[in-house]
Amino acid sequence: MTAAKIAVIMGSESDRSVADKAVEVLERYGVAYETRVISAHREPEVLDRYLKEIRDSVAVVIAIAGLSAALPGVIAAKTDKPVIGVPVSGKLLGIDALLSMVQMPAGVPVAVVGVDNGENAALLAIRMLNIPK
Repeated sequence: MTAAKIAVIMGSESDRSVADKAVEVLERYGVAYETRVISAHREPEVLDRYLKEIRDSVAVVIAIAGLSAALPGVIAAKTDKPVIGVPVSGKLLGIDALLSMVQMPAGVPVAVVGVDNGENAALLAIRMLNIPK
């Protein structure tokens, strides 16, 4: 395993299948990671506490969310770590989540991969960390 660590945060348990795709890639590359389910809307204090806990141990955050998809933007506003958003398909095929993530205001960057594409999120995080194949 590499020394770098990636946090995979889901907005709800229903996002688990997308997170599993990311985790599979991280395991294949031997990258340390941890997963959490934390809602930016229902548990803002829990999210704040978690982001403080991982300040020194996590290099990149993968944030997976559907519907309003606020999770990646909220995380990006509260940390200086790179944040990769993964929109989850839902009522509008994930387009609502995608647009929510890519329309962040200046100063709150979120990298965004395709709808339900946890695999690409993990691969992007690995490239950000410059981890060899």
